[in-house]
Amino acid sequence: MSARELALPTLRPRRTTQSVELDLPEGWEPGEGKVAIVTGASSGIGRASAIALAQAGFEVWAGARRVARMSELNSHGIRTLPLDVTDEDSRTAFVETVLAGSGRIDVLVNNAGIGSFGSVEDTPMQAGRELFEVNLFGAVRLVQLVLPTMRAQKSGRLVNISSVAGHTYEPFGAWYHASKHALEGFSDSLRLEVKPFGIEVSIVQPGLVNTDWMRTARKDLLRLSRGGAYEKAAKRLSKVLAVADKRGVGSNPSVVAQTVLAACVAPKPRTRYAVGAGARAALTARAVLPDAAVDRVLSAVGPR
Repeated sequence: MSARELALPTLRPRRTTQSVELDLPEGWEPGEGKVAIVTGASSGIGRASAIALAQAGFEVWAGARRVARMSELNSHGIRTLPLDVTDEDSRTAFVETVLAGSGRIDVLVNNAGIGSFGSVEDTPMQAGRELFEVNLFGAVRLVQLVLPTMRAQKSGRLVNISSVAGHTYEPFGAWYHASKHALEGFSDSLRLEVKPFGIEVSIVQPGLVNTDWMRTARKDLLRLSRGGAYEKAAKRLSKVLAVADKRGVGSNPSVVAQTVLAACVAPKPRTRYAVGAGARAALTARAVLPDAAVDRVLSAVGPR
């Protein structure tokens, strides 16, 4: 991505094979005096985003269920708190603690999410509901909780971490793709509602990223299909997904974190940021190819 695409004319971009890294002018901290919340910060994109924001001068509050795994963030000056985005008491307590401690909220990065693959037929409805509770409803509720403060400030940034899955599809990914499609539709409508109050909404669409997500998805796929009509196809797809776990195939989470930072500090943030290995290629293919052509390609890893 170019500096122009990131709408950051005052920053010096350093091109990498995956994206663009932001070289902040020495001594300049665009987040100074601002407060950011990052959910799902115990690993991967959330952890990297919390660090990137802290390094840019933001006062960062990081939340996750696995609090012990966030202990390293304290060395970066990041405050960590327990946060279960599916639990109302936890969500409310988290936001209230941030406001009590910092007095304002300038950025919410909704990163908490789970990935699970399995055929529609084999996946229990409860598993689908749980996925939506984390990937959609948890994010929505946190937006509701921070909006009154942002409106009063007449400013704010809401950055929702989606995926290329929010614009694409594949066999055995129905529930996950549906949750990301829903998050993007929500974000687009939300953007129009809050723009008059000085609040910006951006969607980040990662491609292949080296996190625990793919391993979890593969494990669920094989478990749910075991002994059933979709077992052979699930094993084929699992082998394809395993390639994404190999070193060098996916992007480092820090690549996505730099894009999250861009969405938080750009004077005119983009509505969408595609970032990471394969992201632009996947979204371009979906935009230009008819459904029938995409179906033919994806059928190679689907039931036959």
